Amino acid sequence: MKQLALLLGIFLTVKLSMAQNTKAHKIEVDTWHETRIQNLKMPNGWLNLEGLFWLHPGKNTFGSAKSNDCYYNNAQFPSYLGDFIFEGDSVVWVNKIQKGALVDSVLVPAGKKVTVFKTIEGDRGQAASFSLGQFRWVVIKREDKIGIRFRNLKSKTLTTFKGIERFPVDANWKIKARLEQPQQNLLMITNVLGQTTAQKNAGTLKFEIEGKTYSLDVIDEGGTRYFITFADATSGKTTYGAGRFIEVNKPDAQGNTEIDFNLAYNPPCAFTEFATCPLPPPQNRLTIEIPVGEKKYGHH
Repeated sequence: MKQLALLLGIFLTVKLSMAQNTKAHKIEVDTWHETRIQNLKMPNGWLNLEGLFWLHPGKNTFGSAKSNDCYYNNAQFPSYLGDFIFEGDSVVWVNKIQKGALVDSVLVPAGKKVTVFKTIEGDRGQAASFSLGQFRWVVIKREDKIGIRFRNLKSKTLTTFKGIERFPVDANWKIKARLEQPQQNLLMITNVLGQTTAQKNAGTLKFEIEGKTYSLDVIDEGGTRYFITFADATSGKTTYGAGRFIEVNKPDAQGNTEIDFNLAYNPPCAFTEFATCPLPPPQNRLTIEIPVGEKKYGHH
């Protein structure tokens, strides 16, 4: 009887510990998701995007009149605000109205030219920030394309946002993984524009689900965590069709880490047509369902 009681005590202790760990994990995931929602709503979040205007060489007029090269359809925006002049590796801005946009918080007098973007050593370059009332915009570079990313801090997408539906948190999808060193230093990633770029290859994560081994190639973006873009059998059904993103802690000295698929989240393109998201490479398209993390949002 004493031995039975001892075994029962051990069983109950283990079960209690597992329940506590599961509860703690759910709190951790829910807290992470709350922070993500807050970030989406920030001025530099993805919910307020209302335009992406690709520039052609030479002068590009900008305003709410349909005759502009960069046409932003909003009656609260000036009909003709100014010109973007795209030449070589730089973009110059010319305000055309006296009370025009602020450039890096400084008002540029009407008619004055100021360089607002210049490519640095072939990188994405350095860009000035613009503001006019509730509107914000900046010059961006995507390979050979240069454009204007435009935000409305009172956009309908932002003001009507009600959150993102998720699968129930399931601690069983926090899976041990091992990073294998890359055979090649670069990982080729294609974005929604059809552009393919070389990203720093951190290696391949190997992990098991129900006794079967799977793998995901990992991008090293230089931060404290590795970045993965992946798709699975839920993509296009209950989750976003073009796949989801997830981040993992960098492995220890033996290459060990964890993938918590509960933290899988939608790319910016799920919220707006004005983003330029990377797509999962073929080897990161899993054949199984990953029924945790964020579900699909909207119609993009």
